[in-house]
Amino acid sequence: MIRVTPQHLADIGLHGEADYPHECCGLLIGHIDAQGVKTVVDTAPISNAREEEAKRNRFLITPAELMAGERLARQNGLDIVGFYHSHPDQPATPSQFDLEHAWPTYSYVIVSVGRGSAGELLSWELREDRTCFDSEPISKGG
Repeated sequence: MIRVTPQHLADIGLHGEADYPHECCGLLIGHIDAQGVKTVVDTAPISNAREEEAKRNRFLITPAELMAGERLARQNGLDIVGFYHSHPDQPATPSQFDLEHAWPTYSYVIVSVGRGSAGELLSWELREDRTCFDSEPISKGG
């Protein structure tokens, strides 16, 4: 399970709308408790570094931006617990590309942005054997 405040969910949707028709992306910063529940304390929007012609259906977080996010998290006693991105005019379900580039343990929040408006927002976790994603329940609290 992942706990995310309604404000963080709204921020993710607004980021997806702002970057439409391209994919947006960002970090989910927080902590994981002893039961494996992730709690998001902050989101960190990141510019999609993918080449212009691929931004519509791909995102890229540069190593420098990932490291900056990790530093920010650690300065506050937190960790990166996941990533978010948008799917312009597509469902909020992971693509084959998402599957091939994901890492176990992290949450992957995807927001569907249809015609510029944020819609369904779902969270996914990659199975340890990397064969597929499992739906991850979202608790709308902090």
